Amino acid sequence: MAQPQSGPGTSRRSFLRKVGLTGGAGTMFATMGALGLAPTAQAAQRELPFHAPKPSDFTLSGRGAAKVVVVGGGIAGLTTAYELGKAGYDCTVLEARDRTGGRNFTVRGGDTTTDLFGNRQTARFGDGQYMNAGPARLPQWMVTLDYCRELGVPVEVFTNVNADAYLFNESAGMTEPMRYRTAKGDVYGYVSELLAKATDTGALDAELTATDRERLVEFLKDFGDLGDTLDYTGGERRGYDVVPAAAGTPGVLLGDVPSASEVFASGVGRYFSFEFGFDQAMLMFQPVGGMDRIPRALTRAIGGHRIRTGAVVSKITDKGSGVTVTYTQGGRTRSIDADYCVGALPPNILAKIPHNLGSGVQTALEAITPSSAGKIGLEYRSRWWELDHRIYGGITETDQDVTHIWHPSHGFHGERGVMIGYYNYGADADAYAKLTPRQRETRAVAAGVKIYGAKYRTELASSFSHHWRQTPHLEAAWHTTTGGPDHARYKPLNEPTGRVYFAGDWLSYTDAWQHGAFTSARKAVTALHARVLAA
Repeated sequence: MAQPQSGPGTSRRSFLRKVGLTGGAGTMFATMGALGLAPTAQAAQRELPFHAPKPSDFTLSGRGAAKVVVVGGGIAGLTTAYELGKAGYDCTVLEARDRTGGRNFTVRGGDTTTDLFGNRQTARFGDGQYMNAGPARLPQWMVTLDYCRELGVPVEVFTNVNADAYLFNESAGMTEPMRYRTAKGDVYGYVSELLAKATDTGALDAELTATDRERLVEFLKDFGDLGDTLDYTGGERRGYDVVPAAAGTPGVLLGDVPSASEVFASGVGRYFSFEFGFDQAMLMFQPVGGMDRIPRALTRAIGGHRIRTGAVVSKITDKGSGVTVTYTQGGRTRSIDADYCVGALPPNILAKIPHNLGSGVQTALEAITPSSAGKIGLEYRSRWWELDHRIYGGITETDQDVTHIWHPSHGFHGERGVMIGYYNYGADADAYAKLTPRQRETRAVAAGVKIYGAKYRTELASSFSHHWRQTPHLEAAWHTTTGGPDHARYKPLNEPTGRVYFAGDWLSYTDAWQHGAFTSARKAVTALHARVLAA
């Protein structure tokens, strides 16, 4: 007698949860697709439309534009001034550093920084070489690309995933790196084999209908490159020892297929699911010539005469009928009066500035936690990773404290290139930040040699390291807004306090992305403009 089946909704959900726990988000999403349960493109959420202020808003209403002081010349502050400027607002941007862009910082030869530990560095990169010390990639759905189009900033593909980049988990006993394609083939192959055999032997009869099981097995045979016996035995997805070429050279498949136990013990499977993340999936892009092309274009569009660099804000005072911002510049204390103010500095910096905006604002600012991250750019005299390893762009992942190693996604076949020798965060970033720049280089290169060999050291020409928690006037790579920016504790920041508004990626659901800064600025601009029109 057949066992009664439970409802398909609950059992399928339970089944998919088990798949996700075993094979990761990528395997679960693909399994959903096989069962016809994956979300459609039409179901994807769309951003609410933004209508930029324009001069006709005032000519048609009989009102006039206001004067606005923007505190902070990062992406949020620049966007605020840019969008308000379209309607004729008189905007002044106060930026403490000697350049605009905030955490959008592209390091080129001759650039000099001094961190809070007193480490002074001057980049020695050659002509045309650079590193993006902050944001470095642009998902195609983000409004950042809309601004690149509007501002005339050309873009090119950023290779976020490369089948020929490496994975290296030293703590799992790996003595040499593994190609991403090989690791992915093995993990997906064995997960598919185990799931297909469990399905074929009736282990999932209570979870899925007969039709579901048939569909799933057929999908897994393709997804995991399985034969009719449902065994994973390797194949061309893993790569070749000798690649196919002319007649007489059919190619030699990569041998020594590890066991399922060995593959799972290596831990390489944990690196795959990120590429299915909404903010990490290819295609991704980067501005041609460096990420700072974006703030440079915004600065030009606003007008350099409206931006005061080296202006360190020391006090914000709401006077009811207007706002006064006090700042120091060139050793002199100055002030500026405006109708409105937009605070676009990082919250940890805003929290240090005296103001009369109330304890609610101060408590909300202090509740947002800054995070650490660092990068080192390693300039090489030759592009040996292309010549010797056949790697063009993409990211090598490792469990060493360098975390991520990025190959440049531009300048292919050039003479030189800059690799990101580490992109790490949290405790690893803090540990590197405490070292001198030379010590950081030595430690990062030693880690890379384990993966790439001697040329990682012998071809090195120069390096430049940057750590955001130790960067004056910023002191954070990104922020943790516990509970999300709409939590009640952040209400004083999401609504104007008197005539002061706030904007930044930290007031968005895409913190650490420029998209968050752009959209938060748009929100503040919309609210301020509506208030002026209604006055």
